[in-house]
Amino acid sequence: MIVLGTDRLSLRGWRGKDLDALASMNADPEVMRYILDGSVRDREQSAEGLRTMITDWETRGFGLFAVEVRETGALAGWVGLAVPEFLPEVMPAVEIGWRLDRRFWGHGYASEAAAAALRFGFNVCDLDRIISIRHVDNARSTRVMAKLGLAYEFSTVVPEHEQPVAVHATTREQYQAHYGIWPPSLAETS
Repeated sequence: MIVLGTDRLSLRGWRGKDLDALASMNADPEVMRYILDGSVRDREQSAEGLRTMITDWETRGFGLFAVEVRETGALAGWVGLAVPEFLPEVMPAVEIGWRLDRRFWGHGYASEAAAAALRFGFNVCDLDRIISIRHVDNARSTRVMAKLGLAYEFSTVVPEHEQPVAVHATTREQYQAHYGIWPPSLAETS
């Protein structure tokens, strides 16, 4: 399994014991406010999501990492790469996304973890372009996208939920220009 490390975080594979923290995060209306139709998820839905995250790694070779705070070992949420099938007009594409428990907002963890995942996407997965999709009112995600060098491309609506979203993107070349050089890969095998 791939493990990414940053100064404060470990991005790792999912474990069965992560379900409690994942279910708690997904049950928070404020966390879920801008996700799809804004509905919270119950424990069963979170368990299904956990199974999907594990399967995505097995079938695609990339997916969503569990984000753990190194100092405490607490599961802060997730960040990583996914295929945004919910928005057919952007396909084929790979999306970078994140979701953190509200207790971990405001510490810069989303930007730190997403930067490692973006680097993984370009350096390890050899992707040419990565997009990110946010609800048009999600100012926090807008700031994270700007820090990562993802540029606004267009606004649209998610067909199934009629959610207004904005699509941001960066290419391998734009990523390199944003960071000046290729940052070293943080991927480690464990």
